[in-house]
Amino acid sequence: MMKIVDQWLPLWMIIAPLLGIVLLLFVPKQKSTIHRVIGIGATFPSLILAFYLYQQFDPSLKGWQWEKKVHWFQLPSGMGDPWVFDFHLGVDGLSMPLVILTCIVSTFAAIATIYIKEKTKGFYLLFLLLETSMLMVFLAGNLLLFFVAFEITLITTYFLISRWGYFRRERAANHFLIYNGVGSGFLLFAMIGVLIACQTLEIPLIKERIPFLAENQWLLWSTFLAFLFAFAIKLPIFPFHSWMLRVHVEANPAIVMIHSGVLLKMGAYGLLRFGVEWFPGLMKEAAFVLAIFGLINLFYGALLAFVQNELKKVLAYASISHMGIFLLGLASLNQIGLQGALFQAVSHGLISALCFFLIGSLYQRTRTTELQELSGIAQNVPISAGIFLLAGLALLGLPGLSGFISEFFSFLGLFKKYPILAAIGTVGLVLAASYALRAVLKILWGPAKERFQTISDLQAIEWTPMLVVALLIIAIGIYPDLLGKPMHTTLQTIALRIGG
Repeated sequence: MMKIVDQWLPLWMIIAPLLGIVLLLFVPKQKSTIHRVIGIGATFPSLILAFYLYQQFDPSLKGWQWEKKVHWFQLPSGMGDPWVFDFHLGVDGLSMPLVILTCIVSTFAAIATIYIKEKTKGFYLLFLLLETSMLMVFLAGNLLLFFVAFEITLITTYFLISRWGYFRRERAANHFLIYNGVGSGFLLFAMIGVLIACQTLEIPLIKERIPFLAENQWLLWSTFLAFLFAFAIKLPIFPFHSWMLRVHVEANPAIVMIHSGVLLKMGAYGLLRFGVEWFPGLMKEAAFVLAIFGLINLFYGALLAFVQNELKKVLAYASISHMGIFLLGLASLNQIGLQGALFQAVSHGLISALCFFLIGSLYQRTRTTELQELSGIAQNVPISAGIFLLAGLALLGLPGLSGFISEFFSFLGLFKKYPILAAIGTVGLVLAASYALRAVLKILWGPAKERFQTISDLQAIEWTPMLVVALLIIAIGIYPDLLGKPMHTTLQTIALRIGG
């Protein structure tokens, strides 16, 4: 039995949340407690399997592992052999860290859904479908399967925002749908270009065939730019960021944990997988422009985060700033910088998820996220204050925490390629420290509000998962190889293709 599980491990990870959906279908709408038990419990099998996958992963191998294909369908190409489409799953050093991140954040966010009291059956059905589709994005070995999963995340997230968000949730959901719909259009165009150029949508094969298409520069550049725009919107890169701000402010905190922690990282994964790995030559030509946009993201997000007086907006602009650091590591196009970029994606995913869980818990007790209103809470909720302090320090990149490692690697890689831009970027890190410390100081040690003197601290069901994620942030900061070991060989291979 264990051999069968090993052979189809990625598939079992995807199926586990679907089994939760099947169970929920047979539970009456009024049984919210059962909905919650099934919804949260259905995320744990994938989490356990992800850690088993990590433990069994061989970091010395260059190719994909646990690679399994099942014939899906085929179409006539009109050019000889038909186009064959397989249901193809697998994992490599690029996707392994993001699969782990997806499972951790999904379970973490599922626990944060304890605050949702209405329409729980519909919520958990969509939530588990979202987890399945996110895992499929990172496990897909076929570009069509990737696209289908990408689209399912878009649809499920739209309904989760529009039905369980705050006052302007529908406007935020529509904004999300419009922007990401445009991004999906670019992705569809790129997929068609790849199919025409390479006669396959198998991800491992495309990587080998694209270098032989250099004579068709128009098709090569148009496909590359379509991928670039699709994932620039998803990341997001300035000026495609306004939809993300609305989602962070208006969506339910549990959904923002998923959105900020995982969905934005689909943009990061796309830029690494379909940009750097597939088009190394074109990425070298675009690297300087990406570095400039990285600086814009870094400074724009940090400056606006510093002047916000509402906690969710602070974290929304902080996400823009942190994705700027990802772009700077990406633009280095060397192994250490690319490792920093991937570290940044995972580190920010954990930190932002922790921050928004804290926001959800505070909002349930205070009904506000205004910095001035929340001031002085440390004396009344010491556990919340301690975890919030650690999250803030991780956000500003304190040594010993995961945020520092990702920033250090990203800037070290950038200094090798663009030392002047890297030197300018370090000023942005000072601004990051400023907005993070400002928010922490205002909330924890400002003048205490009398009406919050009797609020309760975190319960065990809240602080236990928060503590686990906080320990992960510390563990990565102290022992970076915990995260870096699986990605080393894959990133080394990509860097050799680039010549970096």
